[in-house]
Amino acid sequence: MNCIFCGIADGSIKSQLVYEDEDVVAFKDLNPQAPTHLLIIPRKHIARLSEADEKDALLLGKILLVAKKLAQQFDLKDFRLVTNNGKGAGQSVDHLHFHLMAGRRFLWPAG
Repeated sequence: MNCIFCGIADGSIKSQLVYEDEDVVAFKDLNPQAPTHLLIIPRKHIARLSEADEKDALLLGKILLVAKKLAQQFDLKDFRLVTNNGKGAGQSVDHLHFHLMAGRRFLWPAG
């Protein structure tokens, strides 16, 4: 499997890591869409949210808590946390990831 995010998670591809533990890695986005734009990924390869199952429930919850921790670490009062599911939704890397973005006004509806 040639997954760039798996390479970042295992350390074989260098990135600007901002958080890591045994289950989750977070790093700065190479093409930021906001002044703060971090990607949060599970170390476990899950291609997209629709492929997660019940055994991933704790991992998915942990990712949300890591997002909260990063928001506190970066002193983000207002932020957006989003994941895209599939190419039609804008997912460009087939590894589940969450975008934590802040530092500018976000419009709604998104997209």
